[in-house]
Amino acid sequence: MTFIDRSLARQLEICHAWRSIHYARAQAQLHPECGVRIETTCGGQAIFAGMNSPLNRVVGMGFDRPVNLDDLECVEAFFQSKNIYPRIDVCPLADPSLFESIHQNNYHIEAFQNVLIYPLAEKHTFQIPKGMEIRPSPPEEANLWILTTAQGFEGLEVPSQESLNVLAPNFYAGNSSCFMAWVDGNPAGGGGMYTHDGVVELGGASTRIAFRRRGVQTALIHARIKAAQEKGNKLAMVVTEPGSYSQRNLERIGFLLAYTKVIMVKTP
Repeated sequence: MTFIDRSLARQLEICHAWRSIHYARAQAQLHPECGVRIETTCGGQAIFAGMNSPLNRVVGMGFDRPVNLDDLECVEAFFQSKNIYPRIDVCPLADPSLFESIHQNNYHIEAFQNVLIYPLAEKHTFQIPKGMEIRPSPPEEANLWILTTAQGFEGLEVPSQESLNVLAPNFYAGNSSCFMAWVDGNPAGGGGMYTHDGVVELGGASTRIAFRRRGVQTALIHARIKAAQEKGNKLAMVVTEPGSYSQRNLERIGFLLAYTKVIMVKTP
């Protein structure tokens, strides 16, 4: 068992924040018109990656020092400059001043997220199913990886351009390593891993409809765990919706729930 204290929670939240930062930087290169903006605030990272991006929020706030009302004013000014509501990821192990400041500013709960972890200290073995291959995607496979994961997320063989645009920065992010699953020589699914300071976040994974219920996602998780170990990382993490199929699949492999955090939003 891994004890989850404030120091480890901070490491996990900062890893998640840097995944968003690298994504946003890639988005800025791919789509300069999005007006990407990143700003450090109270130890966390305020991120705007384009209108309607799920990454538009503050991550990692409230670990380096207490939070005060001036800090929240800075957060709100950041998002107001982009004409969107301010959102803050609130980790239960952050400084209590974050909770009090948010309470005083009339934020409300928008969603919950579970953070699961998998220690990488022990040797990891897994038998890939017959007829399946998991391998890293080289730069020349970027479009195929983006298309395949978009097909999986949308459940369509011709996904929307919006879905392609959302997934593309995952491949081009500076801290990413993306993997493809091949079944009988056909692209079946894909997933990424995003590294920061010894922690790897797994994400951006999906399977095409024709290849579901064949162990593709499980194989992708194991392959990324093995790759993370080989690169000397200490911990893998996943952020997922509570009670989801993804959480169940991860727990079967050996991931443990570290904590549940909440996304707080301030609306008129």
